[in-house]
Amino acid sequence: MLSGKHKIIFEGAELTGKSYLMSQVFNNIEPKYNSGGHILDGCHWFNCDVGIFGTNLGEVVLSKYLDLVEAIAESNVMLEKFHLTEAAYQKIYKGEDFDFSSIEARLKKLDTKIIMVTFDEDEKMIAKRLADRLKLYPHYSRIAQKPIDYIHQQRVYLELLSKSQLEYLVVNASQLPNQPLVNTILKFLGEK
Repeated sequence: MLSGKHKIIFEGAELTGKSYLMSQVFNNIEPKYNSGGHILDGCHWFNCDVGIFGTNLGEVVLSKYLDLVEAIAESNVMLEKFHLTEAAYQKIYKGEDFDFSSIEARLKKLDTKIIMVTFDEDEKMIAKRLADRLKLYPHYSRIAQKPIDYIHQQRVYLELLSKSQLEYLVVNASQLPNQPLVNTILKFLGEK
């Protein structure tokens, strides 16, 4: 891996801990590659799941994000939810299979890696995470589901991951904070 060229997708069901792990990885990568100015330019972080995936615009938005990532190919980029999220939402909410092979072909050229964040299938732990999410983001109540639904989401993500052509690492984030887990991700990325 050439320095300053990480392309990392964090995927996984809602409530697994992706944002937390991304913040920890970002805190390690960004300062290392920062140009030294007043801008956090050592790593770019895009939250791609902004109410579009699973709709008729999902594929278009994926392509546009990918155009952007290709345009800044010399930079480190982290994507929070991407093509596997579009595929998972299409499967879960529409019963449709989303062919992500052309998107993965482009991602592969960028040496993109996937970090699949999972959790134990523990309904009590998931219910606690949901309650914490609702305290921080009350609007999430409009799409909140039962813990078993998040477990089902995770199973769909893992099924889709098995069809991926990209290099990936599956991590269990049932316990957070978890510095050894962050270290495992950094090692997988060649940063440790």
